Amino acid sequence: MRPATSFPSPAAKRLQRTSRVFDVAFTPDPVRVGHMRRITRAFLRQWNVHGPLTENVVLVVSELVTNAVEHGKGDGRLRVRHRDEEVRIEVTDSSPTPARMRPAGHDDESGRGLFLVAELAWTWGVSNDGTTTWAILRAPEGRS
Repeated sequence: MRPATSFPSPAAKRLQRTSRVFDVAFTPDPVRVGHMRRITRAFLRQWNVHGPLTENVVLVVSELVTNAVEHGKGDGRLRVRHRDEEVRIEVTDSSPTPARMRPAGHDDESGRGLFLVAELAWTWGVSNDGTTTWAILRAPEGRS
């Protein structure tokens, strides 16, 4: 009989080394939007994600975090996961009011964030409880 000690299997060790996810909390302060962009860019660089995908992911992070700061309640959370040829972005706050696209007039200074997210993302949505807005971006063919 083997001892009850627990050591990760070689497959688990490989998974831990190649795991591409980060999760960070932020206060509802506009300065945090820039912080979340820089953190995201640093992780994407570490994950060897470059080019248009990086720029699009950072823009989506900026828009979703801005929405959480401006319209959410309490602290927020940003989670980014890179798997295969796609990046999933999730921003959570305590507000049960779901994010939604709304028309913006030509002179409006805001109101286009979710339109940009919809244009850049392969798909996007809001959790059933309204607290998480998410988007999935895919790398251009053969690039990440």
